[in-house]
Amino acid sequence: MLYLIIAVILFIAADIIVRFSLKRVQENNEKKKRLQALEEGLKIVYESEVKSLKRVEVEDPKARIICVDDEPVILDSFRKILVMAGYSVDTVEQGKEALGLIRNNHYDFAFVDIKMPEMDGVEVTKQVKYVRPDIDVIIITGYASVETAVETMKIGAMDYVEKPFTEDELLDLTEKCLVKRNVRIKRELGPRVQIAQMSELENREFGQFSIPGGVFISDSHCWLSLNEDGTAKVGMDDFAKKMIGRIDGLELPNLGRKFKRGEPLFTIRQGQRSVPFLAPVSGQINKVNNELVKNLEGLNLSTYNKNWVCMMDIDDFDSEIKDLKIGKTAVTFFQDEIEYCISHFKDIVEARKREKKIAGGNGIYFGKIDTLTKKEWDMTMKRFFGLKRTIY
Repeated sequence: MLYLIIAVILFIAADIIVRFSLKRVQENNEKKKRLQALEEGLKIVYESEVKSLKRVEVEDPKARIICVDDEPVILDSFRKILVMAGYSVDTVEQGKEALGLIRNNHYDFAFVDIKMPEMDGVEVTKQVKYVRPDIDVIIITGYASVETAVETMKIGAMDYVEKPFTEDELLDLTEKCLVKRNVRIKRELGPRVQIAQMSELENREFGQFSIPGGVFISDSHCWLSLNEDGTAKVGMDDFAKKMIGRIDGLELPNLGRKFKRGEPLFTIRQGQRSVPFLAPVSGQINKVNNELVKNLEGLNLSTYNKNWVCMMDIDDFDSEIKDLKIGKTAVTFFQDEIEYCISHFKDIVEARKREKKIAGGNGIYFGKIDTLTKKEWDMTMKRFFGLKRTIY
């Protein structure tokens, strides 16, 4: 037995060593590729209108950056530091050259020196934000020009880096700005709805809404999938979970009970409040998911797949299918609900501001409806969970 334990320990240790070694090899290979790209890029001198351009491209860059500064030594530092960190970098020495490239190339960031001859950093920033507002500008400044750099943030610059800077300072700032950029882009794009395979449904980002391929969605936000034997699994959809947020309890229907489409089928509880989910079709309950009641946290990963609520023998699916949505129709339904949801809660927040019940804030959105008043809660349940469409 002791030999077996030792063998297992040695096997695990060997596996860890191999994984660590492979990771180091991969990191070294990436470093060599970036060094090679840096060396090759520094040899490139473009005989064109952009005479000072030096370009270094890396494989699968974190972001594409253009740097403009009239000091070649500063541009050398930018290339060496940022390329080795995984960024593709173009450098030029004049603002006009940078603007010419920006009009015809894709960049995520423009690092712009505040003090340059002919066209200074303030003017370059104005032009970049006018021509390409999607590009984020970061100002390069000396101590004496910090106040001016801060002023450029009023005309659209994201941040500034002060010369002289260390490698860590430049990398920390760039990483911070990359995170801010990605957050802003996600916010501007808004929530996304997509069809996904069952195996892809866990650990979705908060701004993403998923619908499994082949799954039907009802107006009251139940999902339904057909089994091979003609029965159907039913559960709450992804929109409903993100809308409700915290779930404290789940009341399952009784085995053998018959339901008509539109009758309350199961109930989600949040504190003292409840959300009834209406039956998407008519039928009889033949199985309930007791494991889900024991592990409600699983709904935080996915509301589909194994996290179904009950199974039904369907009475007349052919006549009721017309009221369900699938594929692109379901995606459109989700998108309409998301837009209405955002507008709905904005109206509630504005009303509270007018009543001076709150000082401000960005609004009550997904996962925060536990903060609603009783009147607001009732209105929300009626609108989003189908109570106004109840059929008896």
